[in-house]
Amino acid sequence: MNEILSPKQIEKEAAAAYKAGDYATAAQSFEAARQAYLSANETVKAAEMANNCSVAFLQNGDKEAALNAVEGTDATFMEAGDQKRLAMAYGNRAAALEALNRLEEAEQVYWKSAQILKEIGEEDLRLSVMQSISALQLRTGRQMQAVATMHSGVENIEKPSLKQRFLKRILGVPMQMMTSQTEKLSDGDHKNP
Repeated sequence: MNEILSPKQIEKEAAAAYKAGDYATAAQSFEAARQAYLSANETVKAAEMANNCSVAFLQNGDKEAALNAVEGTDATFMEAGDQKRLAMAYGNRAAALEALNRLEEAEQVYWKSAQILKEIGEEDLRLSVMQSISALQLRTGRQMQAVATMHSGVENIEKPSLKQRFLKRILGVPMQMMTSQTEKLSDGDHKNP
């Protein structure tokens, strides 16, 4: 006779499979946990499981399934007033869109995530999203925008780690160069009426 597992137990099994690198099993288990949470009328937890499922699908290379899994979860988090999970849902959606090579759409959704994370003071999570935006900008040939985006991601971190301080310092150089170049250009505009 099979033991009936609680949604929390199914979630733990899914997390263990994910940690072990068995992404296909993790995705199946997160989906089972989602269904179990839905049956228990825990819609926010169900949406969280759908997001976890999306991440597992993406890790397993199933891009379409990753996008489908995250669909609609943003509305659940928005309705619940859960800004952090809303931002993470946008981030997961953007990652799936990026994997599907829908780059313009992915960048727009990443920016939504970054904006929310900034508003709620989640600077470390925001840095991760800004890194994704920066990488996407590099991928599409916008090097200067990528540098500015990355700089914006690290500048507001109150207690930066050693790595983040180093990144701030490195990114400060091109930012200073861009600022001085912009000032020279605007000074030139004033000199030539």
